[in-house]
Amino acid sequence: MTSDADLLAQIDAAFADVGKPEHFTDYRHCCECAEHDETLRSHDRDSLELRHVGNPGRDPLCFALPLGQAYYLPALVRLALAPPSREYGWYADQLLFHLSSGGAWNQLYCYCTSEQRRAVAALLAHLVETRTEAFDGFPEEDRLLQAYALWSAA
Repeated sequence: MTSDADLLAQIDAAFADVGKPEHFTDYRHCCECAEHDETLRSHDRDSLELRHVGNPGRDPLCFALPLGQAYYLPALVRLALAPPSREYGWYADQLLFHLSSGGAWNQLYCYCTSEQRRAVAALLAHLVETRTEAFDGFPEEDRLLQAYALWSAA
């Protein structure tokens, strides 16, 4: 079984070449897009915290372009592997949304290279192996399995 640290190293390696974009959203679209863009621009992979992305109703990554999502993926995986927060819950639920919405047309999936897709598939397999009890009986269990099927087909 892969450890969390080994999995994080695999994700870090796969996404290491993804540079920080100048802008993360279509920031000229509206005030909300501009605000989310500023939130993401003001942090990096090391400084992004759950309080910046943990509220599903105000998640700036829902507005982020695929390059921005790919840039932050190592930080998001770190948040997903952490224990649930009292204020925000378990971030893995939200990460699953980002990895599965749109199915085969998921923008992040379409953006990623084969190596990156394999690393995400390894993350999803790791969640199945190590966090099954967190998903049992919840709708996220189906989402996890669907996301794994998508990303492991790479």
